[in-house]
Amino acid sequence: MFSSGARVMQWRACLLTLLTSLQSARGGFLPFPASPELVSTRELVPSHRSAQQAARVTVHYLNYAFGSPHKLLVLGEVKHATRKDIPGIGHKYSIQFTTEDFQSNEKVGICFSSVFFQMKKPRPAISLNCTNLKIWKQPHEDDYNFYKDMKQRTEPIMGNDIPDSNGRIDPALVPLWYLAIAGSSYVMWEKSAEDLQYNMAQVKSVKQWIRKDDLIDFDYNILLHEIPTQEMVPCHVKILWHPEQPMKVKYYCSPVPRSAEEGSGTEASEGSGSYGNF
Repeated sequence: MFSSGARVMQWRACLLTLLTSLQSARGGFLPFPASPELVSTRELVPSHRSAQQAARVTVHYLNYAFGSPHKLLVLGEVKHATRKDIPGIGHKYSIQFTTEDFQSNEKVGICFSSVFFQMKKPRPAISLNCTNLKIWKQPHEDDYNFYKDMKQRTEPIMGNDIPDSNGRIDPALVPLWYLAIAGSSYVMWEKSAEDLQYNMAQVKSVKQWIRKDDLIDFDYNILLHEIPTQEMVPCHVKILWHPEQPMKVKYYCSPVPRSAEEGSGTEASEGSGSYGNF
């Protein structure tokens, strides 16, 4: 004979199974928060693919949030990671990791982030706290020089294939490459899922638009390398930028065909319209 407490737990498990089946068929979520008894947390080895992905997504977010083409970060080392499994909702990662300078590979600081991947929802929710990054957040002198140079132009600057097939970049186009990485970090943050990673591969073309206000304006056509599919995803990205203002990004990426078994973590309609923060 089961005790009343055991019967309640058995009933809850049966109900959760039924509702999970229903929400999978309808593409929705549970109509109520998952019971605390059903939420589990486990520690991950720092080298675990999911832990690395959560840290990389946070770095994408940082590069976009800082909005500085000359202060780009890369992931250093994941120090500690846990994953909370919330049935019917998603996975929430707590990650401690180091960051390094994109150009010099010098260590910059340590970050503690919470990354929440929700089922069938794009753009993982991120909250974080980083040490030794206060000075890093201040505008860089090279940012002002680049901005001043672009604002003084009477003819728009343009470029193609950055870097070229041999990995070379014309020195005059290097700041445009850095700006593309900063802006595309917004795109990569939004498109990332637990099982989909993105890296900036190439700027196919870039064109400046001369403006009368205090912003500089660029249209980019870029390629993102999608892992593990190995697809090259073409995206059109518009970037409006000022070294003392939040970066504005609008983009459209061509949809990548996926089989029914592939879980992208993104809405099926992605690619049918523009996305961005303005």
